Amino acid sequence: MGQMIRKIISISIFVLLLQVSTANAGTTGSEELKGNDSQNTASECFEGFSRAMFELNHDLDKVIFKPVAKGYRAIPLPIRKGTGNAIDNLRSLLTFSNNVLQGDFREAGNTFGRFAINTTVGILGIFDPAAALGLEEKGKEDFGQTMGVWGANSGCYFVLPILGPTTTRDAFGLVGNVFLDPVFQITHNTEIRNGVVGNGNYSEHNYYFYRGAGAIDFRAKNIESFDSLEKNSIDLYASVKSLYLQDRNHKIKNSLDTVETQEDSDWEEIDTN
Repeated sequence: MGQMIRKIISISIFVLLLQVSTANAGTTGSEELKGNDSQNTASECFEGFSRAMFELNHDLDKVIFKPVAKGYRAIPLPIRKGTGNAIDNLRSLLTFSNNVLQGDFREAGNTFGRFAINTTVGILGIFDPAAALGLEEKGKEDFGQTMGVWGANSGCYFVLPILGPTTTRDAFGLVGNVFLDPVFQITHNTEIRNGVVGNGNYSEHNYYFYRGAGAIDFRAKNIESFDSLEKNSIDLYASVKSLYLQDRNHKIKNSLDTVETQEDSDWEEIDTN
């Protein structure tokens, strides 16, 4: 655990230093989402590379991912819904870790409560009885969002092959997610796996199957919305970039608002005593 924390801290420090260097490089080609806060600005540092990767991903989507997603839709809805629920349930472990790192202990309790109830009563997350008990999912969190809450700037915007749009902060957030995701640790670390689930038939393949199934489920849910975006966009690359950055900024702002509200209520409680 100590080694994992040291790795995360080292990554975070490197990202913060990288944000300073990119901020000093100027703001040409940057996209400002809200106000003049540099945290909400992402510079277009590698547009030629990014557009080439975007076209590659778009072609792969048309040839592979979209057809697979359409085939997945042929599965009866109750099975797809249960699969999506189970994937989201496992994904909530990563959200819980980031709730804690953001200091959002109220949401951490909600996330862990949902996981405990849905894993047991909900049969490994296939069903969502936690929602019926008032424990609604408030949103997914990742380490890129956590670094945004900590004050790290977006840095450069660019597109990765297969993985799609990201920023400097979010790319390093992907590395942080590896250390924070219990599913990854259980499937990749023999000692942890034996201690948690015994000598079961769990391996790296289980992790990649879980991530791949999540990607297919997500693509299947968004076929029409992406088709509409593609049909109505003059520049699809620019449209996807704008939506990605706005979505990431919105998620970080929501996290900040939640933490600030929680801290304010804590102070009010202290003042009244």
